[in-house]
Amino acid sequence: MNMEELVRESLREQAGQGAPLPGDFADRVLAARRRRRTRTIAGTSLAAVTALAVAVAVPVLAEDTGRQETRPASELRTGDVVAHPGQTPPRDLIAAGDKALAAFSTSVPVKQSNGDEIVTRTYRLLDQKTGTYRKDARWSWVAVAPGMRTAAVLEQKLPVRRIGLLNLLTGKVERWIPVDRKVGGVAFSPDGRKLVATTYAKSPDLMDMSRPMHDGERERPGPAVPSRTGFYVVDVATGDSGWSKVKTAESEFGPDTINTREDFAFSQDGTLVYSGLTSAPHQQYYDFKGREKRTPAREKHVRWFNGAGLSPDGKLVAGEFAGDGRTTASDILDPLTGKRVAKVPGQQLLAWADNKRLIAWDIAPGTSEYRNRLVLVTIGSKKTVPLSGYRSSKADSAGRWQPVFAER
Repeated sequence: MNMEELVRESLREQAGQGAPLPGDFADRVLAARRRRRTRTIAGTSLAAVTALAVAVAVPVLAEDTGRQETRPASELRTGDVVAHPGQTPPRDLIAAGDKALAAFSTSVPVKQSNGDEIVTRTYRLLDQKTGTYRKDARWSWVAVAPGMRTAAVLEQKLPVRRIGLLNLLTGKVERWIPVDRKVGGVAFSPDGRKLVATTYAKSPDLMDMSRPMHDGERERPGPAVPSRTGFYVVDVATGDSGWSKVKTAESEFGPDTINTREDFAFSQDGTLVYSGLTSAPHQQYYDFKGREKRTPAREKHVRWFNGAGLSPDGKLVAGEFAGDGRTTASDILDPLTGKRVAKVPGQQLLAWADNKRLIAWDIAPGTSEYRNRLVLVTIGSKKTVPLSGYRSSKADSAGRWQPVFAER
């Protein structure tokens, strides 16, 4: 993968995840690559999938890792784990513990008449009657509520002036929530009763040709100037909402504390919202009126770019990459002190399956850092359980898909 492909792939992954994008993101990507080179389902609604066949799991020694890995021949269903290691992108349900892969997206840059590009996502949602993922091209953004009965959806051509509440059992929008200011991203509160909707003046997925990226040979559109204006907190049951303005900090070089897409999300207890920052303290918290608040004690070592965040019981925090030249690994931290309390396999921790297990990306041993798959890791164990097939390592490939997890 050349420089351009590397940077553009990372940009698209950030946009697909709704993650903040630093102004010096290209430099960070290349630096991170150099570092990594050295370490070379909603309860009864899923009843239809309980008859899945079980393949024999064969323990093998992962190449160059020195740890044992459980590698099923085709499909694995053990206890509360449903895996499809031969599928990428997934076709059938993937789940582990309290989490399920509720949806996933692929994205492509769509060229505009002025030379700009807009990163455009296509979602595939879990059909809970068949346990399979079905394409739904109506939506540019999907957030799934706990219990996996409802999704908040935004139509194409962001930002938009209404939020849809999609019934995941019927595939129909049950209600539209109109908003006065245009919305580009939404996220549910931990209890599913509220939404935080981030407002933008322009598309948060815009790549601006007037701010190009250089790969040494040619120019391509780069991240646009952030246009975020604030957020709504929406009551899901009533549709009532209140908007808060959040000003973008500026320096002599322009806005530099947030990225083109910088969506808000809820704190673990659901009483605050936060936004990622490109530098320390990395996250800023707000009350529902838009007033800045101190970081909750147990979230001061949570980082938006680490994915999984706090464990469900709040006693652990998913940390950063902690591998070396032979193995991939990630830290597990004490939330109050930030000190390492454990180390688990995995390239990047994405979601907690329960208080002891996490879903992570991990690479194919001896191959590109971008050829990775979903795995389940357990604190105190060196074993990994593959959940999906390996994603393609090629930029601009349909094999580069981004997961959307939800509590089942």
